[in-house]
Amino acid sequence: MNDMRLMERAVGHDIPKISAKNVQVHYGDTHAIKDVDIEIPSKMVTAFIGPSGCGKSTFLRCLNRMNDTIDSCRVRGEILLDNEDIYDAKVDPVQLRAKVGMVFQKPNPFPKSIYDNVAYGPKIHGLAASKTELDEIVENSLRKAALWDQAKDRLNQPGTGLSGGQQQRLCIARAIATSPDVLLMDEPCSALDPIATAQVEELIDELRENFSVVIVTHSMQQAARVSQKTAFFHLGNLVEFGETNQIFTNPDDPRTESYITGRIG
Repeated sequence: MNDMRLMERAVGHDIPKISAKNVQVHYGDTHAIKDVDIEIPSKMVTAFIGPSGCGKSTFLRCLNRMNDTIDSCRVRGEILLDNEDIYDAKVDPVQLRAKVGMVFQKPNPFPKSIYDNVAYGPKIHGLAASKTELDEIVENSLRKAALWDQAKDRLNQPGTGLSGGQQQRLCIARAIATSPDVLLMDEPCSALDPIATAQVEELIDELRENFSVVIVTHSMQQAARVSQKTAFFHLGNLVEFGETNQIFTNPDDPRTESYITGRIG
């Protein structure tokens, strides 16, 4: 059985989960992302690194059409999720965001109970036929986010009453409650202390069993710890993309080496 699973995983890894070709992003007259081509693998953690303002978060937000909410933003090129064009006119961005969940920089629980934070997505997308099914989804999501033990006796209390690290895990539980294929994380630990950061990093490693994870991080150490693939962005360009070990120990591009050794940043 294990051999079969390994074979399935090996075959699955050959087919990209997300494939982007010639992606351009403009904010008004500013050309923020230039000619980006990338294939993001299934069931792995892919890290986007690079200096502030290099375009990594802008590109991340292209992957679930969050940039649609910015009037001055134009996205061109092709982004396929499981071989389907997410910018096709027939695609409903709300349904897309159920498939491509997102966790933001600062924990942002809704001003609702812990239970309602997690139940919100499954409710609006009609994923639970009964209260029992909804209870199961909430429990499973909190378990996957390593929060069930702390939250199970206070499900009716506000999510905002949790600690910072727990709030971020609640936001992860909320994002995975709709059973997405992909989980996007935009600097998910930047507002957390070192202990909470370590807990979220451990969680990210577990999540790749079930999800394709893409994380933007300003911490190269974090990228090295949690990801299998790393993309380095600089001035709106995707400079280099490859195995994380190779990017950090033997990069092909001198700009990548300069960033990793601290000469640019």
